[in-house]
Amino acid sequence: MGDADSVTVQNKSLDNYVHSSSCEEPQMCPVTENSKSKEPEASSSPGGGLNHSITAPVGTERYQLIDYNEVMFSRSLTEKTSSPRHSLLLDRLLEREKKKLIGNLVKIQNDGTVKVYLEKSEPVASELLELQSFEDLAVRDIFVSECKKPIPRLQIAILVVGTRGDVQPFLAIAKRLQEYGHHVRLATHANFNTFIKSAGVDFYPLGGDPRALAGYMVRNKGLIPSGPSEISSQRKQLKAIIESLLPACTAPDLETGVPFRAQAIIANPPAYGHAHVAEALGVPLHIFFTMPWTPTYEFPHPLARVPQSAGYWLSYIVVELMMWWGMRGIINDFRKRTLKLAPIAYFSMYRGSISHLPTGYMWSSHVVPKPSDWGPLVDVIGYCFINLGSEYQPREDFGQWIENGPKPIYFGFGSMPLEDSKKTTDVILEALKDTGQRGIIDRGWGNLGNLEEVPEYVFLLEECPHDWLFPQCSAVVHHGGAGTTATGLKAGCPTTIVPFFGDQFFWGDRIYEKGFGPAPIPISELTCENLSNAIKFMLQQEVKSRAVEIAKLIENEDGVGAAVDAFHRHLPPDLPLPSPSPPVEKDQPFPLQWLFLQVANLCSVPCGGV
Repeated sequence: MGDADSVTVQNKSLDNYVHSSSCEEPQMCPVTENSKSKEPEASSSPGGGLNHSITAPVGTERYQLIDYNEVMFSRSLTEKTSSPRHSLLLDRLLEREKKKLIGNLVKIQNDGTVKVYLEKSEPVASELLELQSFEDLAVRDIFVSECKKPIPRLQIAILVVGTRGDVQPFLAIAKRLQEYGHHVRLATHANFNTFIKSAGVDFYPLGGDPRALAGYMVRNKGLIPSGPSEISSQRKQLKAIIESLLPACTAPDLETGVPFRAQAIIANPPAYGHAHVAEALGVPLHIFFTMPWTPTYEFPHPLARVPQSAGYWLSYIVVELMMWWGMRGIINDFRKRTLKLAPIAYFSMYRGSISHLPTGYMWSSHVVPKPSDWGPLVDVIGYCFINLGSEYQPREDFGQWIENGPKPIYFGFGSMPLEDSKKTTDVILEALKDTGQRGIIDRGWGNLGNLEEVPEYVFLLEECPHDWLFPQCSAVVHHGGAGTTATGLKAGCPTTIVPFFGDQFFWGDRIYEKGFGPAPIPISELTCENLSNAIKFMLQQEVKSRAVEIAKLIENEDGVGAAVDAFHRHLPPDLPLPSPSPPVEKDQPFPLQWLFLQVANLCSVPCGGV
C-alpha cells in the first residue's frame, strides 16, 4: 500500500546517530547561505541517522533568546501520558442521553459562539471540570531532562489551515528553521503555492479551499455549524483537509520527486488531524497558534460566551467537545482506514485537546500575558513577522497620493467575504467625509471599494504588504485577524477592529482593554455613526501615544526566534524518530566542501570509488 493507505512506523534512537566529536554544547546556531563551519559537519549514519545542525559560522551572531550552555529538553508526546485514564460517567451514557445533557449546558448563539450555562447542569459541569485534574496530572508527568544533546537536522512538516494571515507567521518560522539546517516542508492550501515557494520554502498542497472556509466561517461566525444546511459544507472541507495530512508528511515532492518523511510536525489546531498523523508516524508534534486554545481561568475560549468567570476553563472543554462531535466520524474513519489506529470514544480524553502537547502562542506578552495557570508546555513567544515590505516599491500614483496629504486611515477586511460590499464601502466613504480624513480602501476578497468614481480623498488598493503600508497610515480599521492586528500594533497604529467571527472578537476586546483603539464594531453593526466615532477615538493623542509605546515593545521582541527556541526545547530527549528518506542536500556546499567534492569526483574512477 502507498503512504496514503497505511503507515509503517520505524523508530530509531539517538544512539544510531553520528555525533560531532564535540557534543558538550548543543549545536543550535543558524546556517546562513555564505557561512563557514567551524568544524566538519556530522554525517548521517548508514542506517539513516540524522545530520546535526552545524556550528555557527564565523561572524554570525547567536540568537540572544537561546542559552546555548543550558539547552534543556522536555518530553513531547502525541498521546496522553501513561497516567490512569480518567473514566467519565458520561462515557457510559447512550449517545442521545449525552446530547441531551450537554444541550442543557451549552447553546449555540446567533453569532456562532457557544454560550456556556454553568448553573443549568451542575452534574455535567462537575464531570467535565474533573478533566482539569487529569490534565494537571498529565502536565506534571512532563519532565525536563538534564541531558544535553545536539539538535539533529530534521525533516519537519508544517501543517497550516487558514487564510494568508494564518499561513504567514508559519512561513517566517519555516525560514528560520531552515537557517538551522532543518529540511522544512510547509503544507497548506494550493492558493499559497507561489507565496511559499517564492520565500524559498518547500510547499505541499493541503485540501480545503481557504475562500470556502472563510465564507463558511463568516456565515456561521465560527467553526461550529449554525444549522443543518452548513453541516455538509463543513464535512466536505474537513474531509479534504484531513485526508491530505498524511501525504503532506510522507509523500515525495510533487514536482521533483524528492522523497520526504516528517520526523517532526508543527501545526495549527484547525489542521485537526495533526495529532493522529503524529501518533501514527511516532514523531513529536508542536502546536503553534494565534489564538488561545489551552484551557485557562483567566478568559473564556474565543469561540465561547460565558456569563460567569468560573466557567472560563470549562468553555475550552465544551468547545473542544462540540468540534469533536462534528468531526469524530471523519477522524475515526481516517484513523481506522488510513492510519490503522484504534477509533476514539465519544467523550475520550483525547478529544481535540492540545493541553498535553507543547504549544506556542504567537502574540506579544505585552498584549496578552501568559495566564498563570498555563504550565511549562505552553509558551507565549511573541508575534512572528516576515519582512515582505523591504523591497516593495509602490506604484507612482500611489506614492504621490500618499505624499500629497496627511497620513490616511487604512480600511481593509482581508480574506473576509462581504454580504454587501457596496453598503460597507458607502459607510466608509461617509465616515471619512464626516471626519475630514483621507482613506486607503483595500479591496480584499470582499471586493470592497467597487466604485465607478473614486473621490480624491480615497485611494483604492489591490495588493500591498501591510508591513510597508501601515507605517504610512495614521490609524487602521480591519477585521481583527491576528496577523493584521499584530502588524498594525508594530506600526504604532491606533486600531479599530470590525470582527466577523471567532478570535477577531477576542482581539477586538484586547485592543479596547489596552487602550489602543475603541470598542470593536461587529460587521453587522458597522454604521457611519459608529465608524465616525471610532475614527475620532483613534485620532486622540493619548491613544496614539499608547500605540507608539506598544510598538516599541514589540519591536524589541523576536517571536520567530522564540518559536524556533521553543520547538528545539520541547523536542523529546530520546527522539525516537523514524528513519528519514535518503537525504538530499538542498543547500549549496561551502567553498571548501565544494572543492573536496570536485576532487572526489575526479578521482572516483581511478580510485575505485562507487
